[in-house]
Amino acid sequence: MRTDVPVADRLRDDILEGALPPGERLIELQLTERYGVGRAAIRAALVELDAEGLVQREANRGATVRRISVAEAIEITEARAALEALIARLAADRATEAERAALRDLVDEMAAAVAGDDKLGYSKLNRTLHGTLRQVARHRVADDLVANLRNRAAHHQFRLALMPGRAVESLAQHRAIVAAVCDGDAAGAERAMRDHLASVAEVLRQWEAFDGQG
Repeated sequence: MRTDVPVADRLRDDILEGALPPGERLIELQLTERYGVGRAAIRAALVELDAEGLVQREANRGATVRRISVAEAIEITEARAALEALIARLAADRATEAERAALRDLVDEMAAAVAGDDKLGYSKLNRTLHGTLRQVARHRVADDLVANLRNRAAHHQFRLALMPGRAVESLAQHRAIVAAVCDGDAAGAERAMRDHLASVAEVLRQWEAFDGQG
């Protein structure tokens, strides 16, 4: 048990990794046993994750893992596109040689995950790559906003990763982003990121149309 990690971070990870799926009731007593902390720490974590949009708290009903509709996930992706395009542009301008090497290594790991049909591993690496780009960009406000948006739509992102053929398409898009960043091509990095997130939004719109026919 990672007792040195704040309980909010551990709870967030469990939600993002699907251990606590959307709609799951978050019962304080069970969470105290799961994380080995007191109820005050659990309540504080739930308040924090409620503010992030990952948890929904209701008076007299407790807390649940928040469900995000496909329509909301589309809006989140559209908002991310504006912010992450800025991040990609800044990353291309600001990346050090060591950071460029780290980005290339991440893409190689993503390629290995695709080759091994490791969808869960690819999904985690995808999240790591976007987080690394935010760090490289060194724009604190955009970093905070994008992290919050990505977390809220994490369930749909994981569902995307499980789609047959999606990881191959996604890998090519991430290669283009990283290549532009490593070449110092700010406009190309911005364009590649917009293209990637436009592709994500298009898949989500197809899901929304399909769901609407059911």
